[in-house]
Amino acid sequence: MAVTRFAAINIGSYELMLKIYELTSRKKVRVLNNIRYVMELGRETYTEQKISFETIEKMCDVLEGFTKIFEEYQIHDYEAYATSGIREAENAEIILDRIKVRTGLNVKIISNSEQRLLAYKALTMYPEEFEAFSKGNTAIVDVGAGSIQISILDKKNIASTQNIKIGSMRIRELLLNLSENMSHFDILLDELINNDLQTFKRMFIKDKAIDNIIATGEQITLFTKNKDTGEFNRLMTTEDFMGRYKMLGSKSHAEIARELQVTREQATILIPCARIYGRFIEVVGSKKLWVPGTDICDGIAMDYGIRKKKVSGKYDFNADILNEVRGISKRYKGNSAHIQFIKEIALQIFDETKKIHGLSGKERLLLELAAMLHDCGKYISIHDAAECSYHIIMATEIIGLSHREREMLAEIVKYNTVKMPAGMNLTVIKLTAILRVANALDRSHKQKMSDCRLELKGRELMIHTKTKEDITLEKGLFVDKAEFFEEVYGIKPVIKQKKFLH
Repeated sequence: MAVTRFAAINIGSYELMLKIYELTSRKKVRVLNNIRYVMELGRETYTEQKISFETIEKMCDVLEGFTKIFEEYQIHDYEAYATSGIREAENAEIILDRIKVRTGLNVKIISNSEQRLLAYKALTMYPEEFEAFSKGNTAIVDVGAGSIQISILDKKNIASTQNIKIGSMRIRELLLNLSENMSHFDILLDELINNDLQTFKRMFIKDKAIDNIIATGEQITLFTKNKDTGEFNRLMTTEDFMGRYKMLGSKSHAEIARELQVTREQATILIPCARIYGRFIEVVGSKKLWVPGTDICDGIAMDYGIRKKKVSGKYDFNADILNEVRGISKRYKGNSAHIQFIKEIALQIFDETKKIHGLSGKERLLLELAAMLHDCGKYISIHDAAECSYHIIMATEIIGLSHREREMLAEIVKYNTVKMPAGMNLTVIKLTAILRVANALDRSHKQKMSDCRLELKGRELMIHTKTKEDITLEKGLFVDKAEFFEEVYGIKPVIKQKKFLH
């Protein structure tokens, strides 16, 4: 039986984690080893904005130990990611270089949206439970050390997702010295997070009932541990969860540490973490809670397995990205008929010219997203729509896109209608050229050429249409867009309208 071993490393805000996985020919994923080392990188980053050299060296010592475990398991494939503890540090590049020099590990800093997609992919390790809990209206709440991510599922796809920059460690650092006791700590914590949770409900949930909560994150699994059996309660009613919180919330950190068999430092993180979940439950009134116990390393392993076709990739994560962007477009009053036309034509052009542009599926997705958001800025200003569109996209987190990919998306949308400066990224140039042509074919926003058929013929891209509509406007304004496309691809787009006898 063919077996692949893979290692995932997460350099988090609270701990360093290494997991060794076995991926079998039956497309199953099994954890062989799980090593965690508590190192509160986030404490320095969130308070001092950088990580000290002494801490960097200690981190490298641990990571060097991880590489020795690679040798024991004969690991050849690995991926190592760093999240907000390093991402928000002013000396992030120095840290990555030091890790490379000391350990040989290539560590990638991932954006928050990439991190959350990995956490989401981790849930597919338990497909039956995920299937059951994603039915109805479900919220995925991921409380990390640095922030909270709340995602709302609609028909099993993410409808909206928002990041709130208040995590369990940030809360501890902000409030612990201000609180006289646990009761007072609860009051301060509620005052700190309540407005953000209420705002999220008002804007993204409204009157919708949230039936289920999927609770992920670094600490919540420990909170569900049964002291008598040592087992974790993966499925709970929210009533049981709140009862457990109130029971533990009345104890000191030392007592909580003994109760859950964790360190006192972990206990100081657990309580704000559990309180955030508890407050969300109170705000939305959910009844059931699933704590899968997954982490970002599981997401890294699933992502690797799906890409390498070593595990079943039945779930379409691109559908989540598209569904979320569809919601963003709706929020900014996008013209749905116009957007649909632009999207279909743009993707046809992309597919027809694939051998010429040499771009991949990821770029195709960026083009589709650009078509969906190309006029979102008109919500702010019709006169300055391009600039407004750029800032809306840059200010909106889109799950699964890195910061650079989101920036590319914003640039494609912006330069769809305004002059592009010299020195732009080549992928942005290529995709913008396609979007401009597609957009020009519906300048009147009346979808006159909805029957378009594309044909690449020599050095011309023939756009055949049988429409009987007057397309004088489209033809007249098409010339400039076609010239730019020809500059980029060496191919001239030509509109061919079938003539009708009167």
